[in-house]
Amino acid sequence: MLNRISITVVLIITLLLSWLLGGWSGYRQLEQDSLQEAFRYRQLVANELNRYLPVPALIAEHPLLADALKEPDNAVTLLRANEQMQRMATIVGGSDIYLMDLTGMTIAANNFGQPDTFVGNNYAFRPYFSEAVATGGSVAYFALGKISSERGLYFTNPVRDQRGNMLGVVAIKVLVHELESQWHRPETRQQAEMVVLDGDGISFLSSRTDWLYRDFRPTDNAEENARVRQRYPERELKPVDFVEQGKPWGLADKSARIRLRESDKPGTYLTVETGLPRLDWSLLVLTDTRPILWTRIGFMAGGLALFLACFLTWLYLRERYRRERELALRGEQLERRVAQRTADLRETQQELIQAAKLAVLGQMSAGLNHEINQPLTAIQAYARNSRKFLERGATDMVDANLGEIVALCDKMAELIRQFKVFARKSEGPPSVVDLRLPVDAALKIIRAQNASEGINIRWQRPDNPVMCHGDLIRVEQVMVNLLANAVQAVEGCEQPQIDILVADEDDDWRCVVKDNGHGLPGNSEQVFEPFFTTRSVKQGLGLGLSISRQIVEALGGSLTGHNRVDGPGAEFVLTLKQRKAEG
Repeated sequence: MLNRISITVVLIITLLLSWLLGGWSGYRQLEQDSLQEAFRYRQLVANELNRYLPVPALIAEHPLLADALKEPDNAVTLLRANEQMQRMATIVGGSDIYLMDLTGMTIAANNFGQPDTFVGNNYAFRPYFSEAVATGGSVAYFALGKISSERGLYFTNPVRDQRGNMLGVVAIKVLVHELESQWHRPETRQQAEMVVLDGDGISFLSSRTDWLYRDFRPTDNAEENARVRQRYPERELKPVDFVEQGKPWGLADKSARIRLRESDKPGTYLTVETGLPRLDWSLLVLTDTRPILWTRIGFMAGGLALFLACFLTWLYLRERYRRERELALRGEQLERRVAQRTADLRETQQELIQAAKLAVLGQMSAGLNHEINQPLTAIQAYARNSRKFLERGATDMVDANLGEIVALCDKMAELIRQFKVFARKSEGPPSVVDLRLPVDAALKIIRAQNASEGINIRWQRPDNPVMCHGDLIRVEQVMVNLLANAVQAVEGCEQPQIDILVADEDDDWRCVVKDNGHGLPGNSEQVFEPFFTTRSVKQGLGLGLSISRQIVEALGGSLTGHNRVDGPGAEFVLTLKQRKAEG
């Protein structure tokens, strides 16, 4: 019961955290998308401002403007100024260029000959005029045209005489059509809207036409409202109906969440407000928050999957722990059995190696009989002769015959001793061995066979000790197997030859046995498989090379074989680690 309650509590906490993380991730993504779109449009506005800001200052330098302000009653001068402004408007690409005196009265304009000309109108109430007079510098301002009622950017700059005295103000009006022509919705979110607000919170650019000239920052200040309405004459400036719902966790200060209550498009939006360059404008990006619901659902699905994975893992580990406790009760008994079986297996392996040795000795028995029978026959002959010499009193001849008999007995004892050493089991761990010694011993055994007669066995014995990591008896067994195979491989060759050489290779010693026999089958690794043989059963069971490789690998070395590239036959390479001689 307690486990069920705990699991339920963990599940609820997991889903709650997933819901919160999904909301945080969704709002963060909406904010990033809005900031990217705001940055793009901010660059667009900055480019337009940078394009027109220096123009009024350049136009103000023209001497005709100063002349017209000095002689406002001179019709010829005013006509020349009006014509010059027409040319300037064509060059600059602005909709209107006009010249005002210090009272705000327009005395010249590019549209001087048209019914809606600016000439004769006073714009002293416009901030772009009053600020230019007050600061004596360039001014940029947004407003609706008094006559055309078109939205426009106004750029102004004072006109001065040669002494630097201010004579009037020149103004350029640029319609916002170009800005609107480059207006796009945010590409990443189809449910987003964008609004450009002036310093009073009035929207004068919007992706929704019903949000144009709407008040996003309503106030009860009557004086401020009057000033704002003067900037937008004949516009209702209706407040936008929304409720602020606070800033989501983890977002920037300029980000907020609002709920629109407009009848045509209600809903919850994430608003991100960023300032635009040089002006008191701000860009407001409103993104529908409905996709966040799907983000939260996705996170909850992921949280549920994580919970299920953890729950199943917990069930698995609990069951595994239970099984391990059951297995632990039988562990000691099983370990004892495994240790016993391992010991039996090692003993079996040693017996198999020993059996392979005896098999080699059995195959060599004929040669051993031959090597022993010859000295025995000679000893018998020397003994008979010695008896006759003794009867004759030729003691010197008896002594000579006895010397020959002793020499022959020593020879047979050495041969028998070598076979007894080979047949003995290896005892103790591997040690440092002179590789020349097992090769010498193996050659004595091989040369005792009849089959080795007529074979040119060339042992390129090194002059210095070849100390390696190994075991004298086990390495000798490997060399006997390799040499016995080589002897059988060269049977039937016209000039049979076996070469044995030792080479130094990095930290290893390589002992190579070459023959000029019939070679190995196509797959040379096949010869190391147990019971693989190309000879008759009488010549062996095919275990020699398999056991030899096991012996060498147990000593930390390797045994490989392949056909020779320098002629017919095969070569086997025995590799053992180099060691320094002990004490």
